[in-house]
Amino acid sequence: MGDLSKDINSKFENFKVKALLNIIYTANWITSRQSESFKDFGISQQQYNILRILRGANEPLKVQTIKDRMLERSPNATRLMDKLCAKNLIKRLPSEHDRRVVKIEITKQGLDLLNTIPSDMNKELIKNLSEAEAEQLSNLLDKMR
Repeated sequence: MGDLSKDINSKFENFKVKALLNIIYTANWITSRQSESFKDFGISQQQYNILRILRGANEPLKVQTIKDRMLERSPNATRLMDKLCAKNLIKRLPSEHDRRVVKIEITKQGLDLLNTIPSDMNKELIKNLSEAEAEQLSNLLDKMR
């Protein structure tokens, strides 16, 4: 089991400081692990998030709607979508009535890619938590925000 104090060889003035630093450290640990996993599929964690948003919507979405739904707010979401378009995983649908409005749709190729990614890919990240502990952690993080 991990211990932040040992992992970063540091002491903390109180448990609130340790908790905050532990959240940051753990978020980076998760991001690093996920980045490695998604390399095998040729996409980034953020691109995966965009594809999942589009699959879940079951309809084309405005770019801003996708940005609002992203887990990690990314100032370069448009660039991420450009890369997904270049890989034919999504496509842009310009509005016939207002050229400022563009909707994004996941392609069959994008859906096929999502189907190749194991649904339990993140299971390893939370293997040390029981269901009750995961619920408690989730509730505490909700409370913090």
